[in-house]
Amino acid sequence: MFAPKKILVPTDFSVYADNALKQAIDIAKQNKSKIFLFHVIDDGFQQCAVDYCIDEGAVQKIYKDSIKNAKDKLHQEAKKITDNHAGIEIVYDTIRGVPSEEILKKQEAKGIDLIVIASHGKTGILKNLMGGVVDKVMKRAKCQVLLVRS
Repeated sequence: MFAPKKILVPTDFSVYADNALKQAIDIAKQNKSKIFLFHVIDDGFQQCAVDYCIDEGAVQKIYKDSIKNAKDKLHQEAKKITDNHAGIEIVYDTIRGVPSEEILKKQEAKGIDLIVIASHGKTGILKNLMGGVVDKVMKRAKCQVLLVRS
């Protein structure tokens, strides 16, 4: 029977990602696994639109604030999990980059056995974008991937 010891859970903080995390917690409890909760700030921010551009300093501030906010959210989520589920070890991280690429890099770097990922992310354009992320991760991951349907 497959018994993963290191589980990667990418999150975009959507309810769908929360459902994937719940599945990962159940698996972690059964197998005494470590959970790696991971958020990627997409590098695809458009600095310019038509004839208007945002100052580079403002763009960097947006990225810095986004990373801080994401780390705060991940910290709160990790604390909630460890408070409610004794014995589960949670590690969390936020990075800026291309989501699918960073998820796959994290999988390699940490020796992840299982990626638990939601089938869809946030709504609208982001939903389609996340679908692309999931597709790339499923095709290129070098470990098992559990797709949690929305």
